[in-house]
Amino acid sequence: MWLLFLLVLAIAFIVLATTILKLHPFLALLITAFGFGILSGMPLPEVVKSVNDGFGGTIGYIGIVILAGSIIGTFLEKSGGAYRLATSILRLTGEKNVPLAMGGVGYVVSIPVFCDSGFVLLSPLMKALARKSGTALAACAIALSLGLYATHTMVPPTPGPVAAAGIVGADLGLTIMWGLLIGLFAMIAGWLFAILVAARVHVPEDSATEIVEPSQEDSPSIGKSLLPIMLPIVLIVLRSVAELPGKPFGTGPVIGLLGFLGQPVVALLIGVALATLLPKKLDRDMLSSSGWVGEAILAAATIIIITGAGGAFGKVLQNSGIAKIIGENLSNSPLGILLPFVIAAGIKTAQGSSTVAIITTASLVAPLLPSLGLDSDTARALVVVVIGAGAMVVSHANDSFFWVVTQFSGMDVQTGYRLQTVGTLVQGLAAAASVYVISLIVL
Repeated sequence: MWLLFLLVLAIAFIVLATTILKLHPFLALLITAFGFGILSGMPLPEVVKSVNDGFGGTIGYIGIVILAGSIIGTFLEKSGGAYRLATSILRLTGEKNVPLAMGGVGYVVSIPVFCDSGFVLLSPLMKALARKSGTALAACAIALSLGLYATHTMVPPTPGPVAAAGIVGADLGLTIMWGLLIGLFAMIAGWLFAILVAARVHVPEDSATEIVEPSQEDSPSIGKSLLPIMLPIVLIVLRSVAELPGKPFGTGPVIGLLGFLGQPVVALLIGVALATLLPKKLDRDMLSSSGWVGEAILAAATIIIITGAGGAFGKVLQNSGIAKIIGENLSNSPLGILLPFVIAAGIKTAQGSSTVAIITTASLVAPLLPSLGLDSDTARALVVVVIGAGAMVVSHANDSFFWVVTQFSGMDVQTGYRLQTVGTLVQGLAAAASVYVISLIVL
């Protein structure tokens, strides 16, 4: 019972430290790791070893992947490639389906680009198209917001899902496959919420907004813009399929090469190389510490150290023996695979950051998976996705994305709660329900 009490205390401390005390999540997680290890009665040298092993092991697995994903996203954003993707998807859906186009744009763009950046980048296009087509601005804004959120929380190489996959030991290819599928269901749920609920809410439009495509003459083509996103995903997924027990692609040198190219680190570095082709002219300064690469690395650094601290906390939990205790109490829990969703939703709602919620939840549930019967490759991938679903619930005033959406779309706070907060609740529940139904079939 002492360990269970400590666990509750640890979660409460993380939430309070990052909200009320405004402590950086890295410090909150690291202090919690040491505090839990010491108070649980672990030998002091074992506490230090667990923290070091957890931190180093986690970063060693996903550090380069997070960095590479951040670089791809930065090049896609600054070169105009993300904007080109948006306008191309709009041509497919037509101006009468602007909310659907915005949801689809968000779904694609947020795989490598942070949802905050994606909304800022695309909001001028969203506003102008809403006015031009006569569509309610609120519907377009919420469709874009929820489309961005769907893949931001559930599909690698976005840092949160990558970190969670590393912590729980999930195969990245399987996580991408399930994340894309569940993310699609979530995006559709968000689009339906946008056209059925948000469309009824009036938000004043900025009549000065015009469609001004950044660097139109220099922006890359749609195919060129998609390549750095899709090729790494295809390589990672093909490797995962090739390594299934049945060996569907057979064996041989070509499969061995695919196994190498499909390693997440290699696949994402290939994506980085392709991303450098996006600018019309690659300037040497773009690759410098003060250029685009430097900006991307700085943006990724925070995520990496938080992920490492989450891994340290998870390793301490694992070595404390709490997994066995909780497993015995929860192995017959009716929640099953929805348990990580509930934990992630609680942490997300309390402290605001989806990434912190994902990493903390992954650290908490990783030692419990065998006891919960979620130890297979497919189960671990679905656990990462359902954690991401929980990390959507809910976006409100303590979430920076809430303020980005409301401020850039002209919503007041009350309207933001009615649309953005409720929308993320609907979308998260839809994603969790999809995971649950799929788990009944495949697990």
